[in-house]
Amino acid sequence: MMRTCSCLSLFIWTSLLHVVDLSPLQEQMNKYSEREKKLGFSEDRGKMLRRTKRGWMWNQFFLLEEYTGTDTQYVGKLHTDQDKGDGNLKYILTGDGAGSLFIIDENTGDIHAAKKLDREEKSLYVLRAKAIDRKTGRQVEPESEFIIKIHDINDNEPKFTKDLYTASVPEMSGVGTSVIQVMATDADDANYGNSAKIVYSILQGQPYFSVDPESGIIKTALPDMSRENREQYQVVIQAKDMGGQMGGLSGTTTVNITLTDVNNNPPRFPQSTYQLSSLESVPLGTPLGRVKANDPDVGENAEMEYSLVEGDGSDMFDIITDKDTQEGIITVKKQLDFEKKMVYSLRVEASNTHPDPRFRHLGPFKDTAVVKISVEDVDESPVFSKPFYLIEVDEDVKEGSIIGQVIAYDPDAMKNLIKYSVDRHTDMDRIFNIHSANGSIFTLKPLDRESFPWHNITITATEINNPKQSTHIPVFIRILDINDHAPEFAKYYETFVCENAKPGQLIQTISVMDKDDPPRGHKFFFEPVPEFPLNPNFTIVDNKDNTAGVLTRKDGYSRHKMNTYFLPILIFDNDYPIQSSTGTLTIRVCACDNQGNMQSCNAEALILSAGLSTGALIAILLCILILLILVVLFTALKRQRKKEPLIISKDDVRDNIVTYNDEGGGEEDTQAFDIGTLRNPEAREDSKHRRDVMPESIFQIRRTVPLWENIDVQDFIHRRLKENDSDPSAPPYDSLATYAYEGNDSIADSLSSLESLTADGNQDYDYLSDWGPRFKKLADMYGGDESDRD
Repeated sequence: MMRTCSCLSLFIWTSLLHVVDLSPLQEQMNKYSEREKKLGFSEDRGKMLRRTKRGWMWNQFFLLEEYTGTDTQYVGKLHTDQDKGDGNLKYILTGDGAGSLFIIDENTGDIHAAKKLDREEKSLYVLRAKAIDRKTGRQVEPESEFIIKIHDINDNEPKFTKDLYTASVPEMSGVGTSVIQVMATDADDANYGNSAKIVYSILQGQPYFSVDPESGIIKTALPDMSRENREQYQVVIQAKDMGGQMGGLSGTTTVNITLTDVNNNPPRFPQSTYQLSSLESVPLGTPLGRVKANDPDVGENAEMEYSLVEGDGSDMFDIITDKDTQEGIITVKKQLDFEKKMVYSLRVEASNTHPDPRFRHLGPFKDTAVVKISVEDVDESPVFSKPFYLIEVDEDVKEGSIIGQVIAYDPDAMKNLIKYSVDRHTDMDRIFNIHSANGSIFTLKPLDRESFPWHNITITATEINNPKQSTHIPVFIRILDINDHAPEFAKYYETFVCENAKPGQLIQTISVMDKDDPPRGHKFFFEPVPEFPLNPNFTIVDNKDNTAGVLTRKDGYSRHKMNTYFLPILIFDNDYPIQSSTGTLTIRVCACDNQGNMQSCNAEALILSAGLSTGALIAILLCILILLILVVLFTALKRQRKKEPLIISKDDVRDNIVTYNDEGGGEEDTQAFDIGTLRNPEAREDSKHRRDVMPESIFQIRRTVPLWENIDVQDFIHRRLKENDSDPSAPPYDSLATYAYEGNDSIADSLSSLESLTADGNQDYDYLSDWGPRFKKLADMYGGDESDRD
């Protein structure tokens, strides 16, 4: 019964789709027919075969997707006219899904679908079928290819390409302005039925927007929507298949639409009048306040520019636009003066910088407001009549003379009194001073243009009632020159005249200098001094260009008679009063060659032979130097020979002097040679121990009793020599005892440590501390404890 129903269903679908699906299947069959025609040889050595009539027979194969029945879905039946029904033939199926998706009964050729199929995953399957003889294994029919096509059902809802769309449209747009197009797709077969036919509709967003049902284009539905009233809109769009009919599947998406701004609102001041105030002393460019016009637009549509259109203070103030805050900043353009004007009235205009021509009908996109500025009085510093002063004065002006005047006034209404003073940091030498009441500048010391041609001082004007209010002004004082310096030689001239000079020869050109600076320039004159109007040797010629030439007046000069001449020259200028000086020119007589080049100016040089040249003189000097070196070397060798010993041999019988150079045993050896007794004539006499043997007992040093009074030193030394010679404890070899006499006038007696016969540890030096500050160093060295001395 189930198979009958399945066959009936398959028959109905086959009848319905015969017209649509027959052509593709027929094309596939034609392809295989063409391929069989091309086959020209059989397995039998290439003999030509004749085409036989095909014996395959089967129904058309169509299959519905998403089959939900309990039994396998019957697809169709394979059959060949070679099948006699005796079960001798075997049907085999290969290709897409053979054995897994599609199962064939090898005896009957019936094909079933073993699983549920999805057309969206795969819409057709290509299979190959063949029939073979079970006994021989030979194909009774050539293998042929056929297609199983999956028919679609409406099992997929439409899906939008995005879950969320974002769009924008300018405000004030007309009805029907396109906003955005949404698109949905359906996985069902668009060529079969209405399963994939989508219709769009709007579920949320009316009455502001609408959607085209076929294209999915969203459009504006209301005119003149204003961003300032509402900026964001959320629209929900539905896509439904089956042409929007009942039973169709649907999907939705959300579109967020933003109204973008256009410049449809002019700026407006929130108030018509603003009040500001400023001190009259504020610097130029100081901001006094801000004004702002409101514009509901945003971005560049809200950008505005401020300007001063009229008012009595448009030349005193300025306004600039803050691009970040869109505010107008009012600043001071010129210096304010409370005494001149106390209140200013300005008219400020704010206008959009990017107007939209489409909305000109809404009115002018600008607005104006009045700004009143009050000027507040402050105590101002004094003001000088000039920004600086230039004073010119002659350098010979007398001390205490008035050379100029500065004038300052108080700009305030109070008109406070002013006192003047000189800033001494600019006049350290106190050359100038000023009258504190009237500003007259006068000199305190003489002026000298040559030392300081300019003096730049600073004058301070201070209010008497308010010393904090003061103003400084520079005063430039130029010292004018007077002719108070005489001209003098420009440099020291080393002038010479040749012995063979001829009359009228130029031997020197003289130029002069003058520390003065006359306005018409320098003009100098040269003359002989009045005491010697006519010089028999030289003459002076004024060149009329502030220089003079010295010429010879005789034929030939002699160094033996006169080797130096002194020529006094009178120099004077042409300024008033005329200044003059006398310069003396020293002229030496020299020997010259034929070209007039100087060779020698010394008289001693005449003794030398005229034939000696410079090279010969150098050679003579070198010879003298070599002789001196030889003499020095000979003297040095002679002295070295005198130092050699006269007797070198040890067998020489002459007397020898042997030098022992015995310095003793140092500070610690106090027994070998005790010379402390000789240093003090009042030393003990009975201390006679062997000085080359360590004594068995140590004696404490104490003050000695004088043995002799006013003894002669020479007699004392002879006695000591005798004692040493007769001393049985003396060493058995000759020795030299040296005695030194220090005198006997010391109040402190002997301080020498050479008298000590004992170690330092047994001696008492505490008495050194009683001798006063002069012996403090010795007391610190010897008067301490045992541990300190160690």
